[in-house]
Amino acid sequence: MGGNIINTKNRLISDFVPSYNRSRNLQMAQRKAAGASRAARRRRWWHLRQRWRMLGVFEINSEHEFYHLTTMIKEGMHASIQTSMDTQGQDTLTAEQFKAEETQTHEGFEMQTFAAPVFAKLRRSLDITEEEYMNSLCSGGCYLQFVSNSKSKADFFVTNDKRFFLKTQNKREVRFLLSNLQAYMEHMEKYPHSLLVRFLGVHRIVIPNQIKKYFIVMQSVFYPDERINIRFDIKGCEVGRWTNPDTGGKQIIKVLKDNNFEGQSIALGQEKCWFADQMKVDAAFLQELNVLDYSLLLAHQPLHQDELDGKHSLADLVIRATKSVDLQDSPTGSDPPSIPLLQETADQVVLDTTDCGSDQPQGAAEATGEEIPLQEIKCLPKETKTESELQEFHEHHRRLLPNCKNGIHVIDGPDHRYFVGIIDIFTVYGWKKRLENLWKNIRYPGRDFSTVSPPKYSRRFCQWIQERTR
Repeated sequence: MGGNIINTKNRLISDFVPSYNRSRNLQMAQRKAAGASRAARRRRWWHLRQRWRMLGVFEINSEHEFYHLTTMIKEGMHASIQTSMDTQGQDTLTAEQFKAEETQTHEGFEMQTFAAPVFAKLRRSLDITEEEYMNSLCSGGCYLQFVSNSKSKADFFVTNDKRFFLKTQNKREVRFLLSNLQAYMEHMEKYPHSLLVRFLGVHRIVIPNQIKKYFIVMQSVFYPDERINIRFDIKGCEVGRWTNPDTGGKQIIKVLKDNNFEGQSIALGQEKCWFADQMKVDAAFLQELNVLDYSLLLAHQPLHQDELDGKHSLADLVIRATKSVDLQDSPTGSDPPSIPLLQETADQVVLDTTDCGSDQPQGAAEATGEEIPLQEIKCLPKETKTESELQEFHEHHRRLLPNCKNGIHVIDGPDHRYFVGIIDIFTVYGWKKRLENLWKNIRYPGRDFSTVSPPKYSRRFCQWIQERTR
């Protein structure tokens, strides 16, 4: 009988084991298939993101015509930035530093760097470390070639992370920038939240018996650009200011123009006043330089719900206030660190909305979810230091910057994030432009075209933007 029990047990085991193994194998196969499916979805999503990231740009790989040039630029930039890193940064610049030129010899080419201490200081003011700058410009990733409908004859290169632009310039344009660099820096120090494009370096690469090219490095206005859905180049005139938005299936970015903006507006809410005033300040500066034909680069993207919720939180306010106020001066032991306009309790601040024509108190603004720009918060008299900081804040026309890497060129409205920056500031109103103005007056009587005197250009430029901002 014991033998029968053992035999029965063995039969049960022999029947169960294959069944168990089959079930286990099936489960393993299902998990493997599910994993493969998830991996396939991730690959498709990665490829989709890569296609979107590469929209309007081409990778300058080993087969590209500019690969040899960009490889040498990266090598030269690495050495130039390393020299800057090895040099003690100075807050006070001398006249000699504005005229500084340094030539470094490499195998097969030379790299010249102009006014290096000046641009290093400007990068520091933007909280761009030299390590960040080097990693972006000199990384192993290939540069990207920007492809758009621009009529410019210059070559545009973009760093692999799309944070910085490199643009070739002619000798006249570089001389103009360097000769007005001190005025440019003074404007940036007086108005640290200016909308003018930030120039971060001026260089010249010389390849014997081949090329001699000047190029400048700029902070990209449209960074990060993954969610930007439309771009404009605005000059404030009508002649020649329309672009067919159809790309014809090509992998290019169409930058639209003034007439394409018909029926649209720039919805900034409480930031409207600051934006209009800063545009006037920057345009007045360019008028002093006798410059015309500059553009406002404009793009926007919808704000996600988490971004809408986050920008009203106290933690976000503290971060943004820290980014927006110059805290470089170290406080003394008896003078603790403080952020102007940001007090410990809500009853110590009142909202001044007279500039924007609103009589809504702070509490009501918070209840409706409206954002309170930092430049509109006034502190009740408490300490002389706070009063002086507040006065300095208003004199320098600062605003509450958004919490992002490119905060200088980003303005958050109620529903959209706008990317804004004034570019192309090298066209001087000389005799050639005066003759062009005479010809266009005959060719386009009574119409608005770009080639006009700097005072008229500045006035019309600001008026166009103010009329379309709400």
